Order: sequence, then C-alpha cells, then structure tokens
Amino acid sequence: MLKLYYMPGTCALASHIALADSGAKYELERVDFAATQQRSPEYLKINPKGRVPVLVTPQGVLTESPAILAYIAQTRPAAALAPFDNPFELARCQAFNSYLCSTIHISHAHRVRGHRWVDEPEAIAAMQRKVPQTMAEGFALIEEALASGPWVLGANYSVCDPYLFTMARWLEGDGVDLATLPRVHDHHKRMAERPSTKRALAEQGS
Repeated sequence: MLKLYYMPGTCALASHIALADSGAKYELERVDFAATQQRSPEYLKINPKGRVPVLVTPQGVLTESPAILAYIAQTRPAAALAPFDNPFELARCQAFNSYLCSTIHISHAHRVRGHRWVDEPEAIAAMQRKVPQTMAEGFALIEEALASGPWVLGANYSVCDPYLFTMARWLEGDGVDLATLPRVHDHHKRMAERPSTKRALAEQGS
C-alpha cells in the first residue's frame, strides 16, 4: 500500500492525480500547514525537508514531485503514464517536469514563500511584485510546448499533464489570466474533466 502525504493547494495534487490514474491502491495523510505540522518532529522524521508531497512506498520514502511521478509511472506500466519505450520521449517528459519543478514552482513560491530567500519585508514585497511577470513568461514557453497537443507530450497523456494542471491552478493567484494562454486553458479544462482529477480533488476537498 502506498501512502501520500499532501496538503490541498500544493504540488502534491499532481502525485495524487497520477496515483488515481495508475490504478494503485493508496491512502492519504493530510499535513496541516496552518498548524505547521510540516515542521513537527514527527513529520520531519518522515521528510526532513518539511514539505509535501511525500510518498511512502514498500521500499522507503520518496520526496520531490518529479521523482514521485516517475515512480508511479514506472511501477504501474499498464497505466502508460510515461513513454518508457522511447528514450527521447522519456527525456522530454523528464525535462518538462524538471522545468515545472525548478522554474515554475520557484517563481510561484516567490509570492507565497519569499521568506525562504530573504528576510526584509521590502525585499519580499519586491519578489512578490515580480511574480506575475515571471509566471507569465514561464507559461508562455509552456504554451508553445503544447503546440503539438492535446497533451504535453503530444497525442499521449503522461505524468506531465497532472503536474501542469496543478501549476496552472496557481496562475490566477499569481496575477496571470489563464484565458491569455489558450492551449494551457484548453489543457486545463480537459484535465478537470478526467475522472482521476475529479477523484483527487474530491479526496482533497478542493
């Protein structure tokens, strides 16, 4: 049995959707950020990084969304969530998820987690003012990446898609109008209609 530690509104949603896609049996554990449960000694024993998602597997604990998504895809090959038969396409999958993790997520975090980088209120405010620009620029590249559609890798759905859906849900709060990104907007609507997405959102109460 797999166990996913999550908090609604975070990137853990991508792994949650992928688990629902995969057909794997899993259980959920909500981490209460409002009560700073992620910094509790009990949670830090599970994930010393103090973040979500965390996936507890029979082999051990995994952190970081790209790694968890790859694990889900590889351990449930019948679900066809990654192109393991094509090294180039698999590299594209990893490159896309790495971009979401290393660039898009960091841009978003400058609005809500500025204290990770600076302490001065004026510096945090300056970072927050920059977020609409950096998110818009990052998603402009993603808009072009979706040109071959309907999914991130083209014709075939993959673990890239729930990850993109999760990040796109942050755009409004980050000052970017999703409607200005027609391909991302269309992708977002189709993702929202998938049974796995509906299941994950319902299970998170989102």
